[in-house]
Amino acid sequence: MQSDLPSISQNQLKKWSRLAEVKFRREEGLFIAEGIKVVEELLKSDWQVEAVLVLPDKISHWERLITHVPEKIPVHRLKSQEWKKLSQDKEPEGIIAIVRNRKKPSLSSWLQFPGGHLLIGHEISNPRNLGALMRSARWFGFTKMMLSADSVDVTHPKVIRASMGSIFHLTILTDVDLQTALPEIKRNFLLIGSDVKHGVAPHLPAKEAALLVGSESRGLPEDLLALADERWRIPGDGKADSLSLPQAAAIMMYEMIKKG
Repeated sequence: MQSDLPSISQNQLKKWSRLAEVKFRREEGLFIAEGIKVVEELLKSDWQVEAVLVLPDKISHWERLITHVPEKIPVHRLKSQEWKKLSQDKEPEGIIAIVRNRKKPSLSSWLQFPGGHLLIGHEISNPRNLGALMRSARWFGFTKMMLSADSVDVTHPKVIRASMGSIFHLTILTDVDLQTALPEIKRNFLLIGSDVKHGVAPHLPAKEAALLVGSESRGLPEDLLALADERWRIPGDGKADSLSLPQAAAIMMYEMIKKG
């Protein structure tokens, strides 16, 4: 099977290797999705896949998954030195997809997408934190996510990897001016602001809610917290300074959906 797969041209390799940089991801409208679970979730979604790349030495990892790739999507084999120009993984699983990015929706169309609670992030700059937020959001049944300007690019390879493919099941609105968007959201959602110092314990909201979280290092600025209908703080009896952002957000999302 491996010998039947075509290789790629050096021009293709050069083009795709540049996708490590956000400038070229935006210019090309493409990004890299690496890993068995990530590609598996991608293939379950309706995102457009331009190509699938495999590393022959890792056939035991990807052989089963490759049978689920639609015939219209080209599959190429790469040499080890070629792979290193694309891969982010120290221990690669030997499969990468080149994915076509989606057009950014408007705020009004984003709000019309079906779904319950919302997750909103302010200046989430750590790619692994953002990917972990996506993973938790999907686990707890959230389908929509909003990110402010100055957040990390959602197609960053580390975001995609940390999300474990959850990004392909979320409708994400990026580069949003939250001062403008939050009053619009409050028309139909209870706005909950995460506050490490003050607020009530997380609980089941009385109606559909939007959870607003800030960066791990700075939290939420007071001007955004002032817009919140409720402030939530997670009580704790330990000596740690705080929870990590993904931990805190996961606890609050769990409380938002918990029944009884």
